[in-house]
Amino acid sequence: MVDSTKTVPHTDDDGTGLKRSITGKQLFFYTLGDVLGSGIYVLIGLVAAAVGGAFWIAFAVGVAVATITGTAYAELVTKYPQAAGSSLYVQKAFGNRALTFLVTVSFLAASFAATGSLATGFATYFAELWSAPPALIVSLVFVAFLVLVNYIGITESVVMNMVMTFVELSGLIIIMIIGVYYVVQGNADFGTLTDISVSGNPALAVLAGVALSFFAMTGFENTANVAEETIDPHKAFPRSLVGGMVVAGVVYVLVSVSAALTVPTSELADEENGPALLQVVEQGILPFSTDLMVTIFTIIALVAITNTTLVTLVTQPRILYGMAREDVVPGVFAKIHPTRRSPWVGLIFSGLVVAGLLVAGTLVLEASGDLDLVNRLALVTVVFLLAIYALVIVTCLKLRGHDEDDRAFRANTPLLIVGLVGNLAILFWVVYDDPASLLWCAALLAVGGLLYVAEKLFGSRSDASSTTSDRKADL
Repeated sequence: MVDSTKTVPHTDDDGTGLKRSITGKQLFFYTLGDVLGSGIYVLIGLVAAAVGGAFWIAFAVGVAVATITGTAYAELVTKYPQAAGSSLYVQKAFGNRALTFLVTVSFLAASFAATGSLATGFATYFAELWSAPPALIVSLVFVAFLVLVNYIGITESVVMNMVMTFVELSGLIIIMIIGVYYVVQGNADFGTLTDISVSGNPALAVLAGVALSFFAMTGFENTANVAEETIDPHKAFPRSLVGGMVVAGVVYVLVSVSAALTVPTSELADEENGPALLQVVEQGILPFSTDLMVTIFTIIALVAITNTTLVTLVTQPRILYGMAREDVVPGVFAKIHPTRRSPWVGLIFSGLVVAGLLVAGTLVLEASGDLDLVNRLALVTVVFLLAIYALVIVTCLKLRGHDEDDRAFRANTPLLIVGLVGNLAILFWVVYDDPASLLWCAALLAVGGLLYVAEKLFGSRSDASSTTSDRKADL
């Protein structure tokens, strides 16, 4: 159980580490905002194509598995309230630097792929307002802007995140209002909600939809990486992380139902018709100007995608920062800007990798002509994260009885077993259904290979020794 009478200092004793400034309320909206914008605005049409009118089931299953995994993160964060998240937990459990390095690189690769997918989705919505700039230029400028916001500081990033969360939630509320209004008019065909119209085994169709929808539920793991910057993480994390995921899951299911009832599934699944949720608005169901509603919703969608991408870019340099302090990646990534208190070296590195990924994806798209970059990068993200989620659950169980006090949260063990099986089942299906995703995974892991070589050639324990006192102060 969590003891609310015990708190941690707002900042590190010597002032050299990350600054504790995130409140419990801010953390809740940080989680909610990251999860809400990470896929529902971008991938709902692809999920509908995989399942049929009953695609809401895929979101329901995805959110259940993800929320169970979130309880494992909540338990581990209350034991180890430090930056680096899953990489740190694996290091604590197994003490194997090679395995920790692999997890670190895999998580970074997943985050890079997710950022690329979201940036591409941002360009798609942006084209609805202004189609003149090339999509690649829009994506690159978008990423550069968010790198700058993150450089300014974590407090500013979280406040910006909280404001954008309210905006993106308003967009999803508009979709739900459209659905309710359509039902009240008596036009809804509820049989659509049970229709799995794709060919083949219905269970496999739902599983394929879960694999895609799982991208929409990712993001909660990013919350763990700001543990070192959260006020009283032992109290804040279980409530904020799990609570934010539950709220996001309910919203996802209701939005999916609304979309399925108001737009034919075949149209939602057709990418040439534009983003799926925008199609719901374009139906003109509400008694307002359709053109005005489309413009407003497009702006809201851009804010939503910006919000999630902001959080992923917050996460990447903090993973590098945390693992540099554990001497797993080169110590240069542990550098903190003297005035902004942000891990600026890792931030620049992350921005450059995402930019390279966007350029490479665009070149492949132009060469082959049949690549769906959003779908491809989303699946790559899911492959990495599902493997990490399964390992985090195993790590949570292995660390039971270690480093615990009366402030530690404890996840339900039977549910963790269910979550482990669920993550592995979805992972198996993604790889089986789309083996080409492994090639993209391998390419991203090659970036980690470069970090590994750099650490072997130039890394030393002394790089991280100066921050050892910070780690002790945080526990």
